[in-house]
Amino acid sequence: MSAGVTTRRAPVPAELLAALPVAPAPVGLFRGARRMGSAVYLSGLAPLDDAGVPMTGQVGSDIDLPEARARARRIGLALLSNLQAEIGDLNRVSHVVKLNGYVLAAPGFAQIPQVIDGCSDVFIEAFGDDGVHARTSIGAAALPGGISVEVEAIVQLYDEA
Repeated sequence: MSAGVTTRRAPVPAELLAALPVAPAPVGLFRGARRMGSAVYLSGLAPLDDAGVPMTGQVGSDIDLPEARARARRIGLALLSNLQAEIGDLNRVSHVVKLNGYVLAAPGFAQIPQVIDGCSDVFIEAFGDDGVHARTSIGAAALPGGISVEVEAIVQLYDEA
């Protein structure tokens, strides 16, 4: 392969694309995504139920680990929706750079990384090895509106020649 040529991975699986929700609208004075050159910064999102209502509750007391992980997965799908709305085609993603995840955690609940794995799984399903990312997972005493989980992401696009 000559220098400067990038090998693209397999396309994002069609079944994952079919599972994407409508891109959620921001609930404040910010954008869902901001492109800077070939990087896209995705604003933090809350898990939304099927009616579009934010899912609340403290993980480790009101919500168990499997439910919290499922909520993080919902966020991953919504982040991909916002990304697709910003760039048009998810196959333009070169790799996922970083996720930052926040969990409304009960005192003593320490399985924060396992909750955020639900979101990480979505990016790996979508982009394979290029979806594996750096990550920070933080337990919080409070999140906006009492939401149980919030995740933000940074992705890199292929350079368009």
